[in-house]
Amino acid sequence: MFQEHYVLPIDKTGWQTADRRGEAVFNWDYDMHRERLLRLYSQGKRRQWDAQVRIDWSLPAYASSPEVDDAIGLAGSNLWTRLSESTREEVRLHLMAWQFSQFLHGEQGALICASKIVQTVPQMDAKFYAATQVMDEARHVEVYSTYLDTLKVAYPINQHLKSLLDDVLSDNRWDITFLGMQVLIEGLALAAFGLVRNNTSIDLVRDLTAYVMADEARHVAFGRVALRDLYPQLSERERAEREEFCAEACLVMRDRFLAQEVWEHFGFDVQECNEHLNHSESQKIFRSLLFHRIVPTIKDIGLWSPKMRDTFAKMGVLEFADTDLGSIEAEDNAFADHIDELRRSQVAATIALGDDS
Repeated sequence: MFQEHYVLPIDKTGWQTADRRGEAVFNWDYDMHRERLLRLYSQGKRRQWDAQVRIDWSLPAYASSPEVDDAIGLAGSNLWTRLSESTREEVRLHLMAWQFSQFLHGEQGALICASKIVQTVPQMDAKFYAATQVMDEARHVEVYSTYLDTLKVAYPINQHLKSLLDDVLSDNRWDITFLGMQVLIEGLALAAFGLVRNNTSIDLVRDLTAYVMADEARHVAFGRVALRDLYPQLSERERAEREEFCAEACLVMRDRFLAQEVWEHFGFDVQECNEHLNHSESQKIFRSLLFHRIVPTIKDIGLWSPKMRDTFAKMGVLEFADTDLGSIEAEDNAFADHIDELRRSQVAATIALGDDS
């Protein structure tokens, strides 16, 4: 063990800044015992990538199609049927820009949270992995900002996402940063990314989303490992505080995807839009699917009291509790690797065609 090499004993609990508010926590014990975290750290190092090299930015960035209208909450409403096809075309573009803008803002929030985790988490193995996540999140900000530049349309941060980020970043307890970002925000983002990746007809969108998802799956796994070790040690009152935070955050995130900023831009009646969205079957299904990674993660880390289960039951998402998160993470990595293999095959075929000529 590394600590045995010290000439004098060290304080295994580490050292914190003098004001004890959690701005930075040093740890002089460099022994690392959690094998799962070390495997994640190893993956984080091996799977780094350059967005300007791995992504083919020459591919078309956007292609409108009425086939995507089923995913638009307003499709089928009286308002939607009154719109001209040219206006619908513009709305489709703005909805995609709004969605990817929220992805961008969420990734910057994740970048700040990951750097905060490096500072405040007490264990050295967690600091190591969080350092790889800082690089991942910076790359994701680059990816989404580059993509939005190609659309030439962007939206400010949604008030619900901003509220949740404010709560996460203002709390000085390191585990709340994990819970809010790694489990809740990242878990929701992964589900939204998955819906985009699996349903888009735009190759560029599919590729960049798949690559980001492979990173994000590790981040959620990181939060699970760290919190699964901690939460059994907390008092019942402390766990109840975390569950209350989760319940409130899930309700906030459920209402995050109403895209009212888009309706305001087009001068639509926002109340009419929201009323239709809140009763739209397709929107209900969409919002429930967003929680299929969060629910099993909350269960796995031990925040699974009757109150938490009741919250998920009322949201209609309790059925996701037994989802196999390990299989989903493996699928995310396999999807990204498949795209890489496909691109290599295409390049090889092009080279072979040139040789034949």
